[in-house]
Amino acid sequence: MAKEYDLVPRPVPPVETKFRRIATEFPVPESIPILQKLQAYEPVAMRGQPPVVWHRAEGFQVYDAWGNRWIDWSSGVLIANAGHGRPEIARAIQSQASQLLTNYCFPSEIRGRLVERLAGLLPEPLKKIFLLTTGSETVECAIKLCRSYGAAVGGRNKHVIVSYDKSFHGRTLGSQQAGGIPALKEWIVNLDRGFVQIPFPDGYRTTDSSFAGFESGLRERNIEPRNVAGVILETYQGGSAAFAPVEYMRTLRQWCSGHQALLVCDEVQAGFGRTGKLWGFEHYGIVPDLALFGKGMSSSLPISAVAGRADVMDLQPPGSMTSTHTGNPVCCAAALASLELILTEDLAGNSARLGALLHSLLSALGSRIPQIGHVDGKGLVAGIACVIPGTREPDAGLAFDLVARAAEKGVLMFSPVGYGGGTVKISPPLVISEEALRESVAVFEESFAEVLRQRARAA
Repeated sequence: MAKEYDLVPRPVPPVETKFRRIATEFPVPESIPILQKLQAYEPVAMRGQPPVVWHRAEGFQVYDAWGNRWIDWSSGVLIANAGHGRPEIARAIQSQASQLLTNYCFPSEIRGRLVERLAGLLPEPLKKIFLLTTGSETVECAIKLCRSYGAAVGGRNKHVIVSYDKSFHGRTLGSQQAGGIPALKEWIVNLDRGFVQIPFPDGYRTTDSSFAGFESGLRERNIEPRNVAGVILETYQGGSAAFAPVEYMRTLRQWCSGHQALLVCDEVQAGFGRTGKLWGFEHYGIVPDLALFGKGMSSSLPISAVAGRADVMDLQPPGSMTSTHTGNPVCCAAALASLELILTEDLAGNSARLGALLHSLLSALGSRIPQIGHVDGKGLVAGIACVIPGTREPDAGLAFDLVARAAEKGVLMFSPVGYGGGTVKISPPLVISEEALRESVAVFEESFAEVLRQRARAA
């Protein structure tokens, strides 16, 4: 059973720095009616984050209404790449909202501008763009395109979608069947046998990171390569921030081309500068057949995109691949404004520079703390694997306690679902400064020390 946060306010040490302020009990007593209202009217599934009621957010900081301030290590779950509350994005939203709020799939000038801009930034052959609302929708679309393509080039037996264990691709029926966390799809009951997962070659949870593991994984599941319609993977795994080896990915690219299977990179978390490059797949020196984007695309409003080869994207006839809010004009305006900020301010470069510092500091921390089993990631995304010392067994309780303690000290982060819940995710807005990054890493180390001392006293 997942742990939940206590809503009884209690005193916590005050904090006052340039970037953080904790000046009340925690949770804030005045916030309790709001938190209780949410618990009364929302499903239990919506619980799980620290009991901080967001009031406003700017840059890399989050504020409540009672004088407290946090450094944000979540980016609102990897959304605010260009920073929270950017006035440039707000002005673009306001301007567009005064003209046109919605238009379904009827043409609009601003939708044309966005797809042209994205196509101009993406490498060949990713020159067709389909705009959607959420990352899950892009995965569903990719599944549809993979199976359509498979049937077109190899017949109806060519329908298998290969994905990876420990992966997360969304919450909808198809995206969860492509996902690799069994507990998240127990509800499906009758799983589609055309979805198979093989070990993800992270070199830590799966020690064999050679491409031979891919081929043996198919054999063990009795999958003939000629029946594979597509291979989908997160550019880095969202639950851990783990990347595959470069040579593995290059060989996978060749394998897919050789077997007429589409290679799909789920960039919903990795795109728009998060990993230190504009597109995460650039780290591998490959280009997928389909790339899926979302989250950091607008740094604000819900919008996502599928980018792909023209011959694949045009498989479905007119009117067969629409969505009610496809290319919503207000969301398009936000995405264009966010993209310009990412480019003009070189936020991918800032992610690379500060990411090198972040991973250096975290690696040093891992060498001192045996409860840190592994540090994954690139750029301004990192996953800290909390483990029982001497093992690789996830320690979900430790991850929960770390997130809770850091929130009390003025740093907001989260622990994603998967791996037994033992990973702490670090993903600040790409506008974070070096000074704030160093301070927040120091707070994380303090939180670790305090939680471990508390555990030792309770033992």
